[in-house]
Amino acid sequence: MKNLLILIVAIALYLHFYPNAEVTKFYNEQKTYLLEGFAKFSDTKVRLKSDKIYTDLQPHFKAFSTEEIDHLKDITSSRDKVKEFYYRICETKQRDVIFHYNNETKVCSTISRYTAMF
Repeated sequence: MKNLLILIVAIALYLHFYPNAEVTKFYNEQKTYLLEGFAKFSDTKVRLKSDKIYTDLQPHFKAFSTEEIDHLKDITSSRDKVKEFYYRICETKQRDVIFHYNNETKVCSTISRYTAMF
């Protein structure tokens, strides 16, 4: 671990005193990538568990077709998909071609309860 730290410091010093455009660009891209990755995994905010929406809607599945349930499973498979669906369909009042209007309204109202957790 000590050797790795020495290597990182040596590379940083070299890049500081002898900048090379391609190497500096590569270094900055990798640094940004790592920082974004660490930020994603070390996030301490309370986050939405995407399948919570699916479980909240289960009592209403009698009104859903099998195609709509499969589409809902796909939407609730990740937090990013839920967020994308909410902003693309629910916020813009654009219709989803798979959901019936009443079912789409149920899905959007359920998601809207958790928008603070995106």
